[in-house]
Amino acid sequence: MSRLVEARSVTRRFGRATAVEAVNLVVEPGEVVGLLGANGAGKTTLIRLLLGLLQPNSGTVLLFGSTPSLATRARVGYVPQSLGLYDDLSVEENWVFNAAVFRQVERSLPDALSAWRSSLVGDLPLGVQRQVAFAVALAHRPELLMLDEPTSGVGPLASARLWEQIRQAADDDAGALVTTHNMEEAEQCDRLVIMVDGSDAAEGTAAQIIGGRTVAEVRTEDWPRAFSLLEQAGYSVQLHGTALRVISTAQEVERLFSAASIAAQVDGVPANLEEAFVAIAAGSPPGRRTATGAR
Repeated sequence: MSRLVEARSVTRRFGRATAVEAVNLVVEPGEVVGLLGANGAGKTTLIRLLLGLLQPNSGTVLLFGSTPSLATRARVGYVPQSLGLYDDLSVEENWVFNAAVFRQVERSLPDALSAWRSSLVGDLPLGVQRQVAFAVALAHRPELLMLDEPTSGVGPLASARLWEQIRQAADDDAGALVTTHNMEEAEQCDRLVIMVDGSDAAEGTAAQIIGGRTVAEVRTEDWPRAFSLLEQAGYSVQLHGTALRVISTAQEVERLFSAASIAAQVDGVPANLEEAFVAIAAGSPPGRRTATGAR
């Protein structure tokens, strides 16, 4: 089967600022690809490039094997961060308008949204608005979903339901490209692409992204002082119960504690996805990709 969307060394500049630099990305039928990165990493700009809403300064974008166009975009279900709904229309009016745009045989509003049928979208809580946007994006049975932070502001139950729908779409052979800051959500993706400062810094499964990375796990009775010392020294540190997890080597942490006369047990342990992400974001040089997409 052909690739649904592909970016080949795509770069986009705004004046002197480079928002996306030499990015490569592919989404195949039946897979969910997670796009991770801090705010300003270039995720939304990349999605707009893939849809043809922006033109690259260099590189190539293919949507269903050809240059993005109205015809190819009609095969995509897109939920932008702004949701793409009309606040001054009701839920049902948004639904009917979307059906007319895609020239589809009108389908009934999903039962899950019937309680808000006559409500203006702008009057609804953000979580409900996102449910409406997602339902509208799926209504024409797209072959590719592009979802920019689709669960932001949504409660755990609604988020789980949205991810069930994403996975069901993939099981039906659609592809999905999803941006998220939630590492639990990221672990549900088949592959991940991590963007740092506009570049694709790492690509692969969650296990491949983590690879052989380790962190220092610290156990000490004086953990408040240890925590403060690590933060002052500029380390990324998290408290798990009374154990500290530090993005560093055990040897470096031991040296720091020895100089400060802190008694502690320090061991190297496997990193989790969030820790791997932080390490990549902090340490990957621009334009350098790790994991399965090394170049």
